[in-house]
Amino acid sequence: MNRKSLLVGILAAGCFIATSMLVPSTVYAQADPRVANSMASIKAMAAKLGAPKLEGREAVGGKDAPALYFGSTKINNDFDVVDGVSKEDGKGMTATFFVMSGDEYIRVSTSVPKPDGSGRAIGTILDPAGKAIAEIKQGKPFYGEVTILGTPYVTGYEPMKDGGGNVVGIYYVGYKK
Repeated sequence: MNRKSLLVGILAAGCFIATSMLVPSTVYAQADPRVANSMASIKAMAAKLGAPKLEGREAVGGKDAPALYFGSTKINNDFDVVDGVSKEDGKGMTATFFVMSGDEYIRVSTSVPKPDGSGRAIGTILDPAGKAIAEIKQGKPFYGEVTILGTPYVTGYEPMKDGGGNVVGIYYVGYKK
């Protein structure tokens, strides 16, 4: 009897350890109130401008991309919202609006710096092999640790839907690790 209880306890502990090793980054990011607060902020600031929609095209960082609007406010190459969220939520925080273009998601407004520090990483794409894109393609949010242009971040990504419920982009927030 005692041996059976010990075996069950060891098995339960092993399952707990295995589970915690498989999902540490997601659990950490969801538990980080900064990510949740920043995501709520970026979505609220955008919603004040109106519903998201794609209309026309515009170059961003040398890349042709669909033009993202919230209401009548064009977001491509406009940094008011991402900078507002970044300033509100603290040091090391970044924010981005991605727009869907075919199979890619392009940064059309961002506070994420280029790896060489020469400015904003607009016109760059969300890593097509990254953890976040798999969830976004299923219409689900992603929260976890990812490397963005060579720098590790604790992040949140949520699908951005137009008035018809179609995914047109992504809301992103993250903090440098």
